[in-house]
Amino acid sequence: MRKPRYLADIHISPLTCYLLHKAGYQVTRVADILPLTVPDWKVIEYARNHEMIIITQDLDFSALLATTNATKPSIVSLRLSQTEPQAIAKLLIRILPTVEVDLIKGAIVSVTEDKIRVRPLPVH
Repeated sequence: MRKPRYLADIHISPLTCYLLHKAGYQVTRVADILPLTVPDWKVIEYARNHEMIIITQDLDFSALLATTNATKPSIVSLRLSQTEPQAIAKLLIRILPTVEVDLIKGAIVSVTEDKIRVRPLPVH
């Protein structure tokens, strides 16, 4: 099975992406491939077309998937009060292996400091 590829939204720090990459994750930042003003639906379209999982702190992505009854792309939605790039990377490195199968199938994974919630796609 091929390792998942991740697309980090604009609000995800380059340092977080670097640390994930260093830990073996295939991560690309939206800012490196799309214009900074790109609308969220275009990011979703790009991720879907390139079989990538979106990592974001923007709650709009989950809402867009829910309202369109989409089955892809999967989303890791970070709802954290902690904003330090190293702490976010450490958390992702710890939790991504535990939800990888769900993300490959199609899911929205909401992450807080004390909880991980997995909702299979499409969201009903």
